[in-house]
Amino acid sequence: MVSSSRLHVLQEYLKTVVPSQLITERGSNLVVISPGSANVRVGLAHQQAPFNVPHCIARFMKEWNVGPKRTVQDQLLNSQITPSQHLEREKAYDIIASLLKIPFLDEDIVNDSYPRKMGRIDGYNTHSSRSDAPFAWTDVREMNPSSSSAGESLEEKDVSEASNVPPDGDGRKQSSGEHKFKEYICGEEALRISPAEPYCLRRPIRRGHLNISQSYPTQQVLEDLCAIWDWILNEKLHIPQDDRSMFSAIVVVPETFDSREIKEVLSIVLRDLRFGSAVVHQEALAAVFGNGLSTACVVNMGAQVTSVTCVEDGVVLPTTGLTLPFGGEDISRCLLWVQQHHQTWPAIGTDPLMKPIDLLMVNKLKESYCQIREGELDSVAVVHSYEDDMPPGTHKTRLSALNVPPMGLFYPLLLAPDEYPPPPRSWFHDYEDMLEETSHLEFPRRPDMSDGLFLGGNGGLNMWENYPVIPTRPKEENLGLAEAVTSSILSTGRIDLQRKLFCSIQLIGGVALTHGLEAAVEERVLHAIPSNEAIDTVEVLQSRSDPTFVSWKGGAILGVLDFSREAWIHREDWIRNGIHVGSGRKYKDSYFLQAQAMCYINSS
Repeated sequence: MVSSSRLHVLQEYLKTVVPSQLITERGSNLVVISPGSANVRVGLAHQQAPFNVPHCIARFMKEWNVGPKRTVQDQLLNSQITPSQHLEREKAYDIIASLLKIPFLDEDIVNDSYPRKMGRIDGYNTHSSRSDAPFAWTDVREMNPSSSSAGESLEEKDVSEASNVPPDGDGRKQSSGEHKFKEYICGEEALRISPAEPYCLRRPIRRGHLNISQSYPTQQVLEDLCAIWDWILNEKLHIPQDDRSMFSAIVVVPETFDSREIKEVLSIVLRDLRFGSAVVHQEALAAVFGNGLSTACVVNMGAQVTSVTCVEDGVVLPTTGLTLPFGGEDISRCLLWVQQHHQTWPAIGTDPLMKPIDLLMVNKLKESYCQIREGELDSVAVVHSYEDDMPPGTHKTRLSALNVPPMGLFYPLLLAPDEYPPPPRSWFHDYEDMLEETSHLEFPRRPDMSDGLFLGGNGGLNMWENYPVIPTRPKEENLGLAEAVTSSILSTGRIDLQRKLFCSIQLIGGVALTHGLEAAVEERVLHAIPSNEAIDTVEVLQSRSDPTFVSWKGGAILGVLDFSREAWIHREDWIRNGIHVGSGRKYKDSYFLQAQAMCYINSS
């Protein structure tokens, strides 16, 4: 339990050791996993930074030429905004334009008395040689380990024979004896696969939750999640499965995960990836430790979700949590919409929702050019078109109103929603409901479920028994970032804590790198505080490390300093006994971690 007393003990302990020595000694066998919707960060605790890998996998489709082709598993129900949403979006643009002192959306600016600013922006991460370079299509074929058909397994033979069906980009077919399609491809390479290749892209986490739908069943989601993490451990960290029993895993989970999702992640880490032990920490808490703080309002701005959570003296305050359904990818798509509306985008078929490589491109443009500041903000940039196996097309264009898209954080009506199939009401093979508490139910045992995973009936106490049910806050879809931060902090109800939190706002996540965002948050949060509140100061704290990785770094610190190991779960106990709720070893700093085995009963 990370309580105020334990925090004090850890801080006193830190004074007696050299931090670099401590991390070197204890971090060599600790793997920190921080799963996000769009990216997963994995690395050894003693590393300076983790591997940041797109959280996706593309699997080879043997039946590619049978029936309709599907290149993305979670197809959209509707990717077009409604007329009313379009009007709201245009209105939000004009409100932002008024604040930034730039022309309105449809205002004629040809005869303006002053020229529009051009050229590269002096902002964060503006490296022309890197941001202008096109992405290359992924090579989806590999050498067949056995050139003779007699030495091939049946599965390898099927895959290699299938490689004879679609031709290469130049029209030639490969010999089935020399090459075959890779069974699956992970990370950025999966996003750069040509739509002409027989692969289907899957994203196991979407908008802060497991991406379960009618077209993407639970078992496939969990298998894909395991395959991506296993690939990272093997290819990036070079930790084969046989050696993982000597390693421990720190899983830094997002605030959006519910208890069932945390349980599934723990099952993957301990049962499938075969770590010797594991512990779960929440992102907000890890972020506070990552920046050497004890109290802060943590604003986590990821690619698909923004969450606001308050932490006091190393304890997460659960009633302050708010989740906003937008993030960096929405800003990127808004950037494209602005250019298309101003007719500055080339006449190419850019579609970030259905073509993953286009999403990579607009994300790179956003990171290189977008910032928040007053006045007109344009720049000349190079964009690329990607059509099947054709070489990327290069187009030089002028990007306009580059300061408008990131302001969508404060005016979310500017950010068009994307609609995905909703998760089914019956989630866990009809035995657990993803959206409802199930602590009062008795579950029949599945025939394929091992002893270590059965939680109902005679398999032990139910996992959620004795835990208080804390009601979640109402969903506030159109709440802007400033209002969300204000609402979260004011919900603490204590003026002394409120003043401290308003002066201790911590911005984390990739969006936090946006130039000018800190000043915009301070200004807009100050204006969002009701006039009857005795608060007159708002301050965003400078991050001591890369905001993208601060939660991962905090997880590494928590794992290194957790010398008592009270909350750690050991693989053999998980497999042999399952998880049971007892007394004396519960996390009291976060109700999000109900699924973690706060204590477990030994069979002896």
